[in-house]
Amino acid sequence: MSAGSTNPAGPASRGSSVHPVDRVPPPGRLLTLGLQHVLIMYTGCVTVPLVFGAAVGLDASTIGLLINADLLVAGIITIIQSLGIGKVLGVRLPVVAGATFAAVTPMILIAGEYGLQAVYGSFLAAGVFGLLVAVPFARVVRFFPPVVTGVTITVIGLSLIGVAGGLIAGNDPTADDYATPSHLGLAAAVVVTIVLVTRFVRGFLGQLAVLAGLAVGVVIAAPMGLVDFSPVGSASWIGLAEPFLFGAPEFPPAAVIAMCIVMLVIFTESTADMLAVGELVGRPVTPKALARGLAADGLSGVLAGSYNAFLDTAFAQNVGLISMTGVRSRFVVTAAGGILVVLGLVPKIGEVFASLPGPVIGGAGLVMFATVAAVGIRTLARVDWRDRGNSVIVAVAIGVGMLPVVKAGIYGNFPSWVQIILGSAITGAVLTAFVLNLLFHHLPWRPVEPELAHDEPLADTTIDLTAPGGPASGLPEGGMPVRGTMTSDPAGAVSPPSGSPTRR
Repeated sequence: MSAGSTNPAGPASRGSSVHPVDRVPPPGRLLTLGLQHVLIMYTGCVTVPLVFGAAVGLDASTIGLLINADLLVAGIITIIQSLGIGKVLGVRLPVVAGATFAAVTPMILIAGEYGLQAVYGSFLAAGVFGLLVAVPFARVVRFFPPVVTGVTITVIGLSLIGVAGGLIAGNDPTADDYATPSHLGLAAAVVVTIVLVTRFVRGFLGQLAVLAGLAVGVVIAAPMGLVDFSPVGSASWIGLAEPFLFGAPEFPPAAVIAMCIVMLVIFTESTADMLAVGELVGRPVTPKALARGLAADGLSGVLAGSYNAFLDTAFAQNVGLISMTGVRSRFVVTAAGGILVVLGLVPKIGEVFASLPGPVIGGAGLVMFATVAAVGIRTLARVDWRDRGNSVIVAVAIGVGMLPVVKAGIYGNFPSWVQIILGSAITGAVLTAFVLNLLFHHLPWRPVEPELAHDEPLADTTIDLTAPGGPASGLPEGGMPVRGTMTSDPAGAVSPPSGSPTRR
């Protein structure tokens, strides 16, 4: 984290009544930081229409229209998430929205079974469903403790590392340029640049480590013949597909039910990311704010179904960027949303970003996706690991989630509804963690007892908080070290120290 940034979990700086989330940076810094958010999420966002379009056999021009619509809707939802609309929409945090990978497998299956009209009809239905259930879903957030949200964020990051690898090495092992050392070296240069800037550069420039990595990557890639901006000249200045490009939407019950399940998975994914952002910026997410954020996800379904786009979720890689830079202003994300809207309306500008070499984007993506996994691991650090049930939840959920990533097509011989649910790493992990958490912690019978070290009780354990290297040995000036006895019952509830405060 660069110098000058504040502790993400701490309060606003002294002498200011404005929370860092609500501060507006100067225009130049605002646009630059917003551009960095766009560059981080751009590839992930456009990958969804690229993969979907190729899978269902769309031509290049039609896929281009889908990309434009995708960026436009992502920009609109990003602006809504950061600014909010009354008491109805938007979490009012630096949350960047983009097309979710959780819907890719169901979309392809629905298109193959019922056609494209059913895909976009199911988006519309799922969007309305999302708007209706946003409030009740937010009220049951207690069913999404760190053991569930931590698994979700971790699997999102781990599963996306494969996307970064595909950008770096290519996706066709039979191709002549697959995993060439020069491409791997180019990606490594991007990673090294990000690391060095993060470590040695301070202030505002230190917050642009990823942008610096991309710039260095493009400079290195140019003489390698990997930078081709020729598509920019042939792209039009204004372009947006007409509503319902593929015809009137259709609503087969199986497709609608499948996509509504996906919407619930998206809600779980977004809940985990929004809670993580709230923790990083020092503004905990309330149930009402969460409901507004989830309703914005629901709105993305309505817009996607109408304008040939895709379901959106809070983008985890941008959560990773916030963690790296410490930039907490939600207006930076508003600027990012504005840039996305422009990219969606002006294909020529979008082609500039699309022309960035895959190894360059992949190198930056590798850092960001892995940072997402690190955020998930940090969330899991808050889990009570003495409870053996939590260990089982995390182990099984990560195992089920990562199975289709490490063994593609493993569910290919199962019915389509099984493929829809378990074929996505995120969907499988979320549902597994949620169900197991209910099993171990919310059903009437007694959960697994906590696992105590050496089978000894923790009660009446004396802890010297001021001992060298102890928990309070690094208290800031003005802290109040305490000497006394701290007790804990077998369930893990810690009682306050019995001793009295002593000042230094």
